[in-house]
Amino acid sequence: MKLSRFLLVLAGCLPLSLPSVLATNPAFDTWVDHLTAETMRADPSGATRTQFFTGAEQDALDRQLTPITKAYKAERVDFARRALAELARFDRAQLDPQQLVSARIIEWDLQERIKAAPFEDHLFVFNQFWGLHVTLVNFLSQTHPVRHRRDIENYLARLELVAGQIDEGIAQARDAAQRGFLMPDFITRSVIGQFDRFLGDAPAQNVLVASLDERAARLGDLPPADRAAFVAAAAQIVRGQIIPAFARARSLLQVQLPQTTADAGLWRLPGGAEAYAVRLGYYTTTNLTPQQVHETGRREVARIEAEMDRLFRQLGYTEGSIIERCAKLNLDSQPPADPDPRPGLLARHEEILADAVRRSQSLFDLQPQAPCIVKREPPFTENTAAAHYSTPARDGSRPGIFWAPLPGPVFRMLNLRTLTYHEAIPGHHFQLAVMQELPGLPRFRQDRIFGANSANSEGWALYAEQLAAENGWYEGDPKGQIGQLEAELFRARRLVVDTGIHTLRWTRQQAIDYGLPGMNAATEVDRYVVIPGQACSYKIGQLKILELRAKARAALAGRFSIKEFHNVVLRAGNVPLSVLESIVDDWITAQR
Repeated sequence: MKLSRFLLVLAGCLPLSLPSVLATNPAFDTWVDHLTAETMRADPSGATRTQFFTGAEQDALDRQLTPITKAYKAERVDFARRALAELARFDRAQLDPQQLVSARIIEWDLQERIKAAPFEDHLFVFNQFWGLHVTLVNFLSQTHPVRHRRDIENYLARLELVAGQIDEGIAQARDAAQRGFLMPDFITRSVIGQFDRFLGDAPAQNVLVASLDERAARLGDLPPADRAAFVAAAAQIVRGQIIPAFARARSLLQVQLPQTTADAGLWRLPGGAEAYAVRLGYYTTTNLTPQQVHETGRREVARIEAEMDRLFRQLGYTEGSIIERCAKLNLDSQPPADPDPRPGLLARHEEILADAVRRSQSLFDLQPQAPCIVKREPPFTENTAAAHYSTPARDGSRPGIFWAPLPGPVFRMLNLRTLTYHEAIPGHHFQLAVMQELPGLPRFRQDRIFGANSANSEGWALYAEQLAAENGWYEGDPKGQIGQLEAELFRARRLVVDTGIHTLRWTRQQAIDYGLPGMNAATEVDRYVVIPGQACSYKIGQLKILELRAKARAALAGRFSIKEFHNVVLRAGNVPLSVLESIVDDWITAQR
């Protein structure tokens, strides 16, 4: 049912005019629930990720993939415009505080969707980070559930749709290229390399087949013969449909490669400056200009490097730049190459995670019930992936997962603690899993269906790194303390590099030479090239949370409680920073 028809039906059920109905709190909740359900019905992949529905409706969506056609995207923009118009009919003065927050989140989200729509071409269909070929493979191999026989049948149904989506992506990439939207040459080569790795495995060893085989093996009630038949069916789809489609995409990029240039930033594309402003505003949830973000980054870099210099001198590292000293200390700390150090590094992450669970008791009242584990990033994406976190399944079938890439041969030894605190506890796992479990939050906020933004979530995770340092979690581990500052320096330098690439016309080499501590600088710079603005969200979000904490501490003095402050921030969920500020301000007023 269309939203407008739903509202008319709602009005007809009650002896009130439509505006009066919309002004009541129950009607707002009903409208939000309907808006959310309609959004998820149009997003089968998102419905699977959140297990939003139950029974036959969820089962039907678990057999589909979210469309990517231009017609579908245009319809979703029209949907957002209609929803905004309907939201505007509500009298905000008649909404309770929780509803008012929800209204502001939905409004921000819908406005951002509309603003972003004209700049779809600037993001590129087949980029190496969130490209169609990457998201499809990761969704099917990592997110699609395999809990029972029917899930496998649904998996096979989805596999049948992959080639069609890849071909639609090819058509869109070809059309965009004809209008001047081509990836830089270095990105194009990187994506061709991804396709080569995917196509290099025999169908039986392909990640879409091997991951199904691995997960199906854990089902105690699935006979081995049935499992073998399912895996053989998956291999046949991969061999006959998916591999040829991926080969067609690779061929397109190979044809486009001679037409590409080394220019990196959005400035080179039609409407590039406006596109970057939109992406920067979306990812930081602020109105900061690129120049303001650039200057903030420069100031933070100077402050953090001064603190790191002091620690390096204590360890006897006095020669070279901060980044050079970071690199030398990391190399001096490498484990032996033989035997393979990766199992030991994963075990170390697990030890740090268990220790973080214990230490968090003194800082947090509110903690998730869902567990968190560490897993190694799959080989298909390990060379280009950053460490990341995936939320638990609502039905308990999947824990929160900290995905740790370990491509080697040089490993990030200084950052083992910091990565664990950021991606798992008390970082992303505490915020996102708690949000899923809070009974007082509307479903759309629990599952981040509207309003999801990286300024809040990544800002919280970077805040979690600093919180650990402030509370002695690095005591006796000076290398780990340097690793924490190195990670913060990395996020500060990101502000400089991202804005430099997209507005100051930095070349890729300039960005690499500026330096990104502890990372493969080329891989990181390439990430910023294809996801403009996102790298700025971390530090901007952290600075806002620290600012709000300082404001609360100053206002409440002896009545300030760090646990209560964390409760407020975590219960708010993944809201835009302006909304978070109003929530904290209201809490300060109430405490007074």
